[in-house]
Amino acid sequence: MSRRIIIDKYQGNTHYTVHVIDSFGQEHHLGYYLHLDEEDNRELEERAEEIWSTEVKREVDPLSSAIHALHQHDVERGILTGNRDGLD
Repeated sequence: MSRRIIIDKYQGNTHYTVHVIDSFGQEHHLGYYLHLDEEDNRELEERAEEIWSTEVKREVDPLSSAIHALHQHDVERGILTGNRDGLD
């Protein structure tokens, strides 16, 4: 996985959202910006370098693993399809 800085601005939105991806594929949200000038870019690069220099692979807690496994089981069995509320 490569390290990346992602800057998004959705159509009709007035702010940019900035995320940094580390080498483990973990996403770190750096915040929202109204304007991205040269000073902001320098600050973002410094914060990204700080994240990349101290990156550690986060461990998945057992509860999250269990919930994910149950959800995958429901998907495989087809339990989560065809609901009237559309929240599949």
